Amino acid sequence: MTAPSRALSGTAFATLLLIALMMGANHVAARIAFNSGVDVATAVVFRSVVTAAVIVAILLTQGVRVSFTPRHRRMLPVIGLLIGVQSLCLYSAVARLPVALALLAFNTYPICTALWSLMVYRQKPERAMVVAMPVILLGLALALDVLGAASGLGASGQWARIGAGVGFALAAAATFGLALVITQHEASDVDGRVRTATTMATAGVMALITVGLQGGFHLPQVPAGWVGLAALTFLYGTAFTIMFTVLPKLGVVGNSAIMNVEPVFALVLAWLILGQAIAPVQVAGALLVVGAVMVLGLRKR
Repeated sequence: MTAPSRALSGTAFATLLLIALMMGANHVAARIAFNSGVDVATAVVFRSVVTAAVIVAILLTQGVRVSFTPRHRRMLPVIGLLIGVQSLCLYSAVARLPVALALLAFNTYPICTALWSLMVYRQKPERAMVVAMPVILLGLALALDVLGAASGLGASGQWARIGAGVGFALAAAATFGLALVITQHEASDVDGRVRTATTMATAGVMALITVGLQGGFHLPQVPAGWVGLAALTFLYGTAFTIMFTVLPKLGVVGNSAIMNVEPVFALVLAWLILGQAIAPVQVAGALLVVGAVMVLGLRKR
């Protein structure tokens, strides 16, 4: 699935950091929108439909020929549905937790990917993953303050406050991990732009159905909410467009580990913009999670 390790150019490295920054900012913008009356399904509809439309326009402009095998026709909708669930769950976590903590809990997806590979395709996890798993979990436990020591609430009080958000974030990690595994085994030969367009379109339709079931769109009630909704749509769509149009020309794999610094950017932006702050021990846990995930992604295979 992954190309052999190669040195990154300065332009490629800067582009990867820019994508991580935009993805982190996207979630901060989402929290602003949620605080202003927008609900999760509405945000996912705007984000997914606009991104799909942009990618389709790029495909048409570049004259990309689209053809699917019967296997692709079966599995691409499944991948799209999984990403739709992941999007709804992750934004639900962002609406309930400090943004950085929601993203950190989601960043356990490499563990989920390894477990799904074992269960679905009988592939044993690599030794590096086995070693990294407890490190990631320890860092996550520190970041989430699972015993309530930093918050002073105690374990029961802390989990009453963060339990639902953590549950949504871990559900997002589980569905994203399964989507990655299925993509690797069933759809890795589909053009990344085409796969992204079909995935975003499916996720958008799924979110639109959810909007219908809950009685319609929940739009912003104040101007700040419209800014947040527009910003999350622009940032997400732009990041994905760069990922699938610029990065291939730079010779960089789209899922590069460097982009896993997203929670760090989110931590800083959420502090500056939303006033969200976490205790020093939680910051240490966050860095432990990000460091372990980056080491996994950057290792030579």
